Amino acid sequence: MTSRRRRVADRAVVAAYKGGARAVQALPRRAVAPTGRALGAALGRVSPGRRRMLERHLRRVHGPGLSGRALRQAVRASLESYGRYWVESFRLPALAPEAIDAAMTTEGLDVLDAALAAGNGAICALPHLGGWDFGGVWLARRGYPITVVVEPLEPRALFEWFAEFRRALGMTVVPLGPEAGSAVLRALRANEVVGLLSDRDIQGGGVEVELFGERTTLPPGPATLALRTGAPLLPTAVYFRPGGGHHGVVRPPVPVERHGRLRDDIARITQLLAHELESLIRAAPEQWHLLQPNWPSDLDAG
Repeated sequence: MTSRRRRVADRAVVAAYKGGARAVQALPRRAVAPTGRALGAALGRVSPGRRRMLERHLRRVHGPGLSGRALRQAVRASLESYGRYWVESFRLPALAPEAIDAAMTTEGLDVLDAALAAGNGAICALPHLGGWDFGGVWLARRGYPITVVVEPLEPRALFEWFAEFRRALGMTVVPLGPEAGSAVLRALRANEVVGLLSDRDIQGGGVEVELFGERTTLPPGPATLALRTGAPLLPTAVYFRPGGGHHGVVRPPVPVERHGRLRDDIARITQLLAHELESLIRAAPEQWHLLQPNWPSDLDAG
């Protein structure tokens, strides 16, 4: 594709996302849930590869006995949950603060408050589960300074639009990459909340762990930051509630101590975090929006 055609295509992609966001924000409330379900169903039809990845991940959570009709129902529920994530995220700018407060319940917020009271910031390590954007906005609107590290997107203009979208909602956005570490360190030193999606090794070269009974890798960043800064490492999730609304869960801190070599300590803490992520995901597997390969065997299957 020529550079001119690429620019035209990139502008079309960004325009489509912007148009979709405006359309969703204009929806009457009664149409939100059906739109999310329709979006998820459409994704399943146009992206069979992602559907197959969902099947593999759901069987890891539920066990190999999940098959046939039960597997199809689980995949459909996951796709509908993913559609709900996008619809509700795009609607956030149109929601009044009191509507966001009314739609959120929490469990373990005192754990986060205690972490911040210690003055070293707090690392919220999340899986790709439920409505994490909603949780971030809720925290920001309640006065918690929050920095989130997000995966860069292509085209670059799309990433910039998403970043500005989240900044307008009160979050500081840091792209995953070489500069992310120093930005996150500054945030923790300023006693901020840092949100890290931690169930996928996007950059590669992560720490080998066992996750749902199979060896894979997870990013070393959460454990490394906790060791370097003293910030508590808090397993966190934001679940969709049936019929609408969200429920945020903050678990007690993962034990973070130096026992030996730094590399070994990072591996040990990351494995502890992997067990916590498993527990958070098992509570609502159909809300786990992981549509990409995440284990070496996924790449072999692909």
